[in-house]
Amino acid sequence: MKNALPLLLAGLLALGSALAPTPASAQDTTPLDGIVAVVDEEVILRSELDRAVGNILAQYANQPNQLPPREILERQVLDRLVLMRLQLVRARDNGIRVSDGELNQAIQSVAARNRMTQDQLRDRLSQDGLGYEEFRNSLREELMLERLRQSYVQSRVQVSEAEVDQLLAVREIGGPEVRLSNILVALPDGATPEQIATAERKITGIREVIMKGELDFRAAAIRYSDASNALEGGDIGWRGYDALPQNYVGMIRAMQPGEISQPLRGPSGYQLVQLVETREAGRQTATEYNAQGILVRPTPTLPPEAARQKIEDLHRRLVAGEDFAKLARENSDDTLTRADGGDMGWFAINTWGTAIGNQIQQLADGELSAPFQSDSGWHIVRRLGMREQDVTEVNRRNQAREVIGARKAEEEFERFLRQLRSEAYVETRLAAAG
Repeated sequence: MKNALPLLLAGLLALGSALAPTPASAQDTTPLDGIVAVVDEEVILRSELDRAVGNILAQYANQPNQLPPREILERQVLDRLVLMRLQLVRARDNGIRVSDGELNQAIQSVAARNRMTQDQLRDRLSQDGLGYEEFRNSLREELMLERLRQSYVQSRVQVSEAEVDQLLAVREIGGPEVRLSNILVALPDGATPEQIATAERKITGIREVIMKGELDFRAAAIRYSDASNALEGGDIGWRGYDALPQNYVGMIRAMQPGEISQPLRGPSGYQLVQLVETREAGRQTATEYNAQGILVRPTPTLPPEAARQKIEDLHRRLVAGEDFAKLARENSDDTLTRADGGDMGWFAINTWGTAIGNQIQQLADGELSAPFQSDSGWHIVRRLGMREQDVTEVNRRNQAREVIGARKAEEEFERFLRQLRSEAYVETRLAAAG
């Protein structure tokens, strides 16, 4: 798409709003609009597929040679539409909804990430040929799909400290990172020797085309790859060596940016891997603060105005020299810190909320804040100190936990998608619907 908004959400502008359910009876009211797929009790219309494909063609208007032939592109897009339609139906059946307020917040976030106002975003969408309501519908559906994924994997993915220890013992976490792309020539389960030989010849031929300079890697991925990231030019994104299959690490370490691997046989078929670029990860630090706090929470027996008067009285007593810890133990409604005299420990700036974080940042060590209000009630805080803390090890463990969790989540959700697809009735009519 010409001057397209960068990275709104995965697949958002590529597919447009081609996901809204269309009842099977739609064929009676739209006789001129052919059906390209039947998905359970719904259909995907030729117009939906054409709109989704058209968005991709517009996205690559200046690089048309990077796209595969029309029939291959249509198949790729239709497969994605079918799977997304199935997920949307499941999300709605599970009661997943996105309110207008949540949608408006998401649109504000999209505009902010693209350094635009909402009016500017609306204008840009119009320039790119995407209606604002179409955009809203697409974004709502993307949010629903993400919530479906989160709800499915949340209860099924647990990471133990023992798993974190085990991964840290055998793999490098928090070290250099690599950005990779891949091209996959898929093989079915139980592939025959002929299918294997054909796939090997195809992946070898693709590599030769790239090495001769007839296509760059990105264009070849879009044109030939069977992977789900084909329309993104095969981009895998940034990965630490810890997140790579162990048998690939040595090979990728030996590669230079821009270099392409020899054909590799994996569980899904044959693939090529390109090392796009590398970056180093250094020592990581975080600013932490130490403070004391007193909270006065309004209650049915302590109305808001009385709570405000109480916190102001406590502030006057502190200014007059009374002991903070003693007053906190006797008066604070914060059950987490009251017994410790209001000691909040060392914490990152917004650990206790943005209202407290904003006050702490404005204070000098030893300085007492004026009374201020948050959603919890009225506060007084005294900043005791600030330090730069080395969080490299903490982050390494968190990264290890995320690596394990992401791998488990991906495996669980891929299993769910395969099951969803296998249980659905899907009839594609692409060849006949041209």
